[in-house]
Amino acid sequence: MVDLTGKTVLITGASRGIGESAAHVFADAGANVVLLARGAEAIERIAAEIGDKAMAVACDVADYGQVEAAVQAAVARFGGADILINNAGVIEPISHLDASDPEGWGQVIDINLKGVYHGMRAVMPIMEKAGGGSILTISSGAAHGPVEAWSHYCASKAAVNMLTRCVDKEARDKGIRAIGLSPGTVATEMQREIKASGINPVSQLDWSDHIPPEWPAKCLLWMCGPEADSWLGDEISLRDEDIRKQVGLT
Repeated sequence: MVDLTGKTVLITGASRGIGESAAHVFADAGANVVLLARGAEAIERIAAEIGDKAMAVACDVADYGQVEAAVQAAVARFGGADILINNAGVIEPISHLDASDPEGWGQVIDINLKGVYHGMRAVMPIMEKAGGGSILTISSGAAHGPVEAWSHYCASKAAVNMLTRCVDKEARDKGIRAIGLSPGTVATEMQREIKASGINPVSQLDWSDHIPPEWPAKCLLWMCGPEADSWLGDEISLRDEDIRKQVGLT
């Protein structure tokens, strides 16, 4: 296991799913964890479960001012911002493009894309001043191929993949490690929403087809170590059996 004693990780979308699992996994590895999400009650509960090494900051990632304030609160409490996990993401409203609601479509972009940019923008100067850090972003197979009724999600994830590449291009020599993680289908609330839509093959998958959220959480921890340096500026896929073996997943 990667030892993160004394390091501070910020996790967006930390109220459930991958974010909640990552909070526990990173705390177990010794890190201070800062949980960001719109749902204050949920992240306060998770922070209380973890203890003194955790803090909850209610934050809408679509609002840069709130993200910047959350990062500054983390620095004030723990003295730095060493790791950012861009996990916050939504998929509703699922809709064919020709019937999509422009406001709802745009809100997905605000969260999934602009929210990732906001996190990067807020932490990069801090990391650069400190000599480095890791920016890990949840990607998707939808970043690389169209999926019916997911135009907003596919577009946002494709753009996020490019953001990771841009961070690597501009800041690898400043010590920043930028990597994406494509986890595959994960047993989270998002999959329940996809299932309920009844649109496209993903919605037809059985619940047992999805991996548990602990798997991508453990992979994110592994990505903080030197073994993942080969993927800087790139994307790791948890569908890859070799990756699963390296992370220790079965």
